[in-house]
Amino acid sequence: MAPRSEYDIAIVGAGPGGYVAAIRAGQLGLKTVVVERDELGGICLNWGCIPSKAILRNAEIVSLFKRSEDFGITYDNLHVDYSKAIERSRKVAARMVRGVAYLFRKNKIDHIKGEARLMDAHTLSVSPGGDVIQAKNIIIATGARARTIPPLPVDEDLVITSRQALEQTNLPSSAVVVGGGAVGVEFASVYNAYGVDVTIVELLSRLLPNEDEEISRQLERSLSKQGINVMTGSKVAGMTRDGNGATLRVEQADGAVEVQCDKVLVAVGVQGNVEGIGLEEVGVAIDGGFVQIDDGMATNVPGVYAIGDVTNKLLLAHAASAQGVHAVEAIAGREPAALSYLNMPKATYCSPQVASFGLTEKEAQEQGYDVKVGKFPYQANGKAAAMGESEGLVKLVTDAKYGEILGAHMIGADVTELLAELSMTRMLEGSVTELGWMVHSHPTLSETLKEAALAVVDEAIHI
Repeated sequence: MAPRSEYDIAIVGAGPGGYVAAIRAGQLGLKTVVVERDELGGICLNWGCIPSKAILRNAEIVSLFKRSEDFGITYDNLHVDYSKAIERSRKVAARMVRGVAYLFRKNKIDHIKGEARLMDAHTLSVSPGGDVIQAKNIIIATGARARTIPPLPVDEDLVITSRQALEQTNLPSSAVVVGGGAVGVEFASVYNAYGVDVTIVELLSRLLPNEDEEISRQLERSLSKQGINVMTGSKVAGMTRDGNGATLRVEQADGAVEVQCDKVLVAVGVQGNVEGIGLEEVGVAIDGGFVQIDDGMATNVPGVYAIGDVTNKLLLAHAASAQGVHAVEAIAGREPAALSYLNMPKATYCSPQVASFGLTEKEAQEQGYDVKVGKFPYQANGKAAAMGESEGLVKLVTDAKYGEILGAHMIGADVTELLAELSMTRMLEGSVTELGWMVHSHPTLSETLKEAALAVVDEAIHI
């Protein structure tokens, strides 16, 4: 087939990086095409962020039923159908995907379903249709896939990844979640809420190892209190199939133990989707299975950019979206402000939720700051008490001299919804003074932010 009309931008991949980049390009009047081999929205909308949060919402409701007597509610013959949670999650995902398709039409973005391959820095071939696309700029947004480890070969039945976990409608009686990062603790929360006997095995010394240590420890205590077996500093050394289940050999500092289960969920990170798309032939630099980029999302090959998980800068959907907008605006000559990955928010939707940005207390100390910390517990917050959600903590890491917020770290109900205020304060170069002065409505969970800011200067009111 003859080459199509030349595009300003061709994007490979329609996840939260690719589709957001395309929409921004359309808004700026750039002629844009997106090639996606699967569904619009990528892993995030179809098999990640959105469906998993729908299932987590179901798990929250199930957990509320389990303690309904605290609210004066009793019932007989409660029936919990996990298949309905999966069904609802698929409907939510489908609705979001339809929304992306509408936005593509609205912004006059061409969409081709197929697998793209770079022929050179300005040309893509698409299979199986045989289309050839010419573009002044190409953005690689192919994302990443779940990483596996040799002792646990994924068979999509006994040993699964998050992808299969979001499809399977039948729950096991017991499960081992290998990996204590965001994906691992979120699925552990879901399984536990539905009555599955859950064990988390994490190689490092604590869960959510990239979070502030105090928050990680509180999460471990909370999950253990809920009945989840947490094994940190532990390594899966082997697996033996046992009928329909498995026995895992787990090595710990004081020796090896065996853990039996009906299902193994591997959640040990991701690897970039860099194979088979012509990157090596064109000369795009790849390191450790991820595309290398500069601060403007450009690769070493002029005209070729990369965004999202395939770059390994920050494995979060909103980071990919921010990178996509940045790349498009740079292409359009707008000179966008540099992205700060350190100050991008991180959210984990386990129960209780965890949210953060910036430096941990330890990192701030290691970087030489004169650190002052302000903390406020959920237990002292009126709204949290009224909700029956008194477990949690807000922790602000600040520079003692100026009151600058270096990092914010939270655990508790709905903390993922509280983080934006702290991020905005940081972006506008505010300090704990402004945050502490600002009047917050009462009673709200947001008051914990004000009180934590006041606690930095020993002026917290309610503790």
